[in-house]
Amino acid sequence: MSFLIADAYAAAPAAADPSAFANIAMLVVFMLVFYFLLWRPQAKRQKEHKGLMDNLQKGDEVVFAGGLLGRIKNVDDDYALVELADNLTVKVQKAAVLATLPTGTLKGIGVSTATNLTKD
Repeated sequence: MSFLIADAYAAAPAAADPSAFANIAMLVVFMLVFYFLLWRPQAKRQKEHKGLMDNLQKGDEVVFAGGLLGRIKNVDDDYALVELADNLTVKVQKAAVLATLPTGTLKGIGVSTATNLTKD
């Protein structure tokens, strides 16, 4: 049966094993790469978003995670009352706010008008 299956022989021992120092150095390099490419930028984004949520105030024009635009009417600890259009206000979590817009942005794009809510 040896003509169908090749004989297997044990491999010769490796000439030199990498030192423990090289293994530890490689681990440290990987940790530094993960820190600078993943952990540090994410922590920076979280800090900026927390600052944004803490600085929300009445009258700010904001954009939400779902793409809605509105003007803040009232701010509580965790929630904000937001006017999306004339006579249309919703209560949303402050964490859903992605960014604040420059004052006058909503007026410039025509968001806060009653004609946007009429049915055909």
